[in-house]
Amino acid sequence: MKAIIIGSTKHLFLAAVYASIGIALALLATGIYFLNARPELSLWHTVELENEFHYNTKLANFNEYLALEERLFAEVERKVVQKIPANEFSPVNRYVKNSLSDPAHWPQNWNRSYEWPKADAEFGVLLLHGMSDSPYALSNVAAHFKGKAHVLGLRLPGHGTIPSGLTEVYWQDLAAAVNLATAHMRQSLKGKPLFVVGFSTGAAVALNHELERISQDKKPDYAGMIFISPAIGLAPLAAAARWQSWIGRLLELDKLQWNSIQVEYDPFKYTSFAVNAGDVVYQLALRNQGLLAGLTLPQRAQVPSILTFQSVVDATVSTSAVVNHLYQTLPQNGHELVLFDMNRLDVNAKMVSNDPLAGLLASINSPALHYRGTVVENISHETTQAQARSFGLAAQGKVVTEGNEQVRALDLYWPAGVYSLSHVALPFGVDDGLYGAIIQPDSHRIQIGATASRGERGLYSVSASEMLRQKWNPFFPYLLERIDEYRLAHMH
Repeated sequence: MKAIIIGSTKHLFLAAVYASIGIALALLATGIYFLNARPELSLWHTVELENEFHYNTKLANFNEYLALEERLFAEVERKVVQKIPANEFSPVNRYVKNSLSDPAHWPQNWNRSYEWPKADAEFGVLLLHGMSDSPYALSNVAAHFKGKAHVLGLRLPGHGTIPSGLTEVYWQDLAAAVNLATAHMRQSLKGKPLFVVGFSTGAAVALNHELERISQDKKPDYAGMIFISPAIGLAPLAAAARWQSWIGRLLELDKLQWNSIQVEYDPFKYTSFAVNAGDVVYQLALRNQGLLAGLTLPQRAQVPSILTFQSVVDATVSTSAVVNHLYQTLPQNGHELVLFDMNRLDVNAKMVSNDPLAGLLASINSPALHYRGTVVENISHETTQAQARSFGLAAQGKVVTEGNEQVRALDLYWPAGVYSLSHVALPFGVDDGLYGAIIQPDSHRIQIGATASRGERGLYSVSASEMLRQKWNPFFPYLLERIDEYRLAHMH
């Protein structure tokens, strides 16, 4: 009887295992089917560019990087722009000449690296954009510094050209380009302070630059680091990106190399997103976390002062990782964190199913914080006017405790119908010509931020969620004010 029971149990166990494997394979096959049933790939998804920079490219200096970039854009013109089939012509295709999305409609092609030298500049600014972006991502910040500083906006490898550039990029490529640009700026400034402004992945690369140097007992290069929506941590799902890419290569299904395949209507940002791009950011974040964990306390104290602007609502990067995996790990050294809360009018607050600030409160309410913090929030549930409320170390170095917080009313308001910021909104003002909300009637260019198309779902190739995503920051003037305050405090 005992043998019969054991045998039956074994058969049931094997049946369960086989059933589980069968279900997993069926789900995998279904997933592959739906991923491969998406729109057909275009030239800009498949063409390989030979003149892109990689970490093993032999270049002597940044001027050679710019020369290579010139050849790269000539290659895009030959291989893509001049060969687009007639059925791909669209009034909102960035690769169609004279379309509404043609980058040539802008006075400057922000897809390329640019440098604005200033011979008597007291400081320099290096600007690093995010994944799938271009130097346009920080163009509003660059304009703020024009004429005041020596400014360099770097086009990171794989960006500004065609989306296929992100299918073969590594985070080491981004780091190597930043090394060249940083060395160039340091040489040009001749000992004057260099500040870096990094958006999203650009912030992660800037942080990596300094962590790598400090871990090798080298002096930091930057007088200060300004991060906007930094990619410190991502959702765990990002770890699965390389598996989707691997399956696509194994089965020779090119569409599986893409998380999204869309019309390229944005002149300065890829709307199609390569699976590899997400994995690059994930691997870079892991590298930075490993470097931070390996630093001694004296080495952590060498990390240059960081000023970060982060929305508590961010669907791209983890806000809690910014707080807990970066700020909570660094000793006191003039670090500052600005959090933009959601619009807490009663009508909005009562519709929220998962309060984004709730998980951060335990961390930022500790009286033992060793950094200065600010929350930009509604003055009350009855008004859209914002206030800046400090926490942690206040400006004068005293600890701000409950009931002794510093609060300053701002002459800034939440726009009607906007319930939160977003990952992409922070670096743009309301008057930005592409992502801002002010309609320019005489413009012959696409204005993404001012779009208010309505109709039935499922008709446009651009998803409703993407069109409705907040594109500009109503508190951008405050962001610039804090950057200037921070920069003056670290001019050494």
